[in-house]
Amino acid sequence: MAVETLVCENGVRIVHEFVPHVRSVSVGIWVKAGSRHELPHENGLTHFIEHMLFKGTASRTAKQIAEEFDRIGGNINAFTSKEYTCYYSKTLDHHAGKAIDILKDMFFNSLFSEEEIEKERQVVLEEILMVEDTPDDDVHEQLWHVMYPDHPMGASILGTPDTLKSFSADTIRTYMEKQYVPENIIISIAGNIDKDLIDLIENNFGNFQRNRRSEHVTSSPTFVAGHSLKERETEQGHLCFGFEGLPVKDPDIYSLVVINNILGGSMSSRLFQEVREEKGLAYSIYSYHSSYSDHGSVVIYGGTSSNQMEELQQTILESIRKIKSEGMTDTEIDNAKEQLKGNLLLGLEGTSARMNRNGKNEIVYGEHKTTDEILQQIDKVDGQSVKAVIDRLLDQKPAISIIAPK
Repeated sequence: MAVETLVCENGVRIVHEFVPHVRSVSVGIWVKAGSRHELPHENGLTHFIEHMLFKGTASRTAKQIAEEFDRIGGNINAFTSKEYTCYYSKTLDHHAGKAIDILKDMFFNSLFSEEEIEKERQVVLEEILMVEDTPDDDVHEQLWHVMYPDHPMGASILGTPDTLKSFSADTIRTYMEKQYVPENIIISIAGNIDKDLIDLIENNFGNFQRNRRSEHVTSSPTFVAGHSLKERETEQGHLCFGFEGLPVKDPDIYSLVVINNILGGSMSSRLFQEVREEKGLAYSIYSYHSSYSDHGSVVIYGGTSSNQMEELQQTILESIRKIKSEGMTDTEIDNAKEQLKGNLLLGLEGTSARMNRNGKNEIVYGEHKTTDEILQQIDKVDGQSVKAVIDRLLDQKPAISIIAPK
């Protein structure tokens, strides 16, 4: 069935997709507010608000929210990214109305009590410390600081211990009045849905108003090929290379997806085969690309013992050099395209995946391509388009982040 969009009178968009022959419904409240929309003193506030919406409303405690979802056999969660926040649930179809009611209550009626703020402040602090204690996570955080040192895109989504101390009920409400406005909100729902559920969402989310708008508009970040070395007590060394990538709407984005798959995005990729299978240098070696509205990054990660760090680095750089000088074979490109098409189709078999896809498409593109249209875009990738993107991106100097034993 086609994805349809209903625009409410206040500007909230409801994106819905009927999926026959399933008994589940997934619904997400998407807010175009991420860590890049924060001022320096607000760093981490978007993520903190995500936590606080689970901490009790005028009619439900935090425990009651959890118990009500357990009682109907559903689940509820949320995440914060650099450009948006999402609160989502998945239930059986006959419990979808209950899920929407709880999400609405959390979204509009959260209390933000000082007692809960203090407790959650400590929870998020522990989350920050957990990342710092996990070097294979921390090395990525350090890389983003290096690539975008003077821009919110380079700051941690979690914030810092210092910014965390300043958050209060007033700072939360002020930020929400600026960012949680109707035109920034999308409700994405997929599964065994009917018109009554769409009407319920419209009645609950289609009438509220907020008059304030954010005056803070972030500029596009500028990539910096810097480097970072962090010494700490750890058994392994951890290495990240970062290259400037492509924004999500770039016409060459599908060629980049294919390149990443061949470089380090699968078990048959060059990096996995050369670093792990042939040389046994690392257990974990991979690449990924992160694409945003106005920029993107290609990242390569590897972790190995300290005495093999130099060999790991040279092996990665040699793989990049060969790709730049020799390109990628037609067989590699064809295999990567088929794998991507398989991942796309298999990934859409669940209602959660469809809800996520539709929410992201609406917030990023404002439109919804059919699966066939995306498959056609993947099929258009060829050796010429792949070479053009390699020349465009991998010929630059990378940013480097290393965490190594003292």
